[in-house]
Amino acid sequence: MTDGSLAPARLLVFRVGSLACATEVDQVREILPRLPTTRIPGAPPVVAGLVNVRGTLVTVVEGWRALGLPPPPSAPPSSPEAAPGSTIILEVGNSGGENGSHRLIGFTVDEVLDMVAGGDNVLEDGQGLPGVDPTLVRAVGRRNAEVFIVLDVAALLGPILTS
Repeated sequence: MTDGSLAPARLLVFRVGSLACATEVDQVREILPRLPTTRIPGAPPVVAGLVNVRGTLVTVVEGWRALGLPPPPSAPPSSPEAAPGSTIILEVGNSGGENGSHRLIGFTVDEVLDMVAGGDNVLEDGQGLPGVDPTLVRAVGRRNAEVFIVLDVAALLGPILTS
């Protein structure tokens, strides 16, 4: 993806804090309003908790914490009411593995912005972005005049899933 071409890929662009991010649409199962979570005792702070999505328990990760961003001005309190924003349900794992194992995980975002075709954007190598861990970035793209980063979802959520 760092060769400047994403011809077949479509990207979902969203905002976490002031950072515009994207992930491949193929990894997105659905987008839901931000759901109230049930806290998991002993879970790291990056894990907001569990939600029930039509009978399936899904671990939800706080987007701003996972990306190492400062807390939003209205950081969700520990209350049963849902905070503003959305929860993107992602399929994480290797779908080409022996048993096709994958896992659903929720990722909280402040706002879903757009869906763009990868071929419509010139993507560049994500190295050297200030304030963003380069190991989490697959590429950098542009949507209108706005720059966004294409996240490496496996690198971002993999360590959380194994903890």
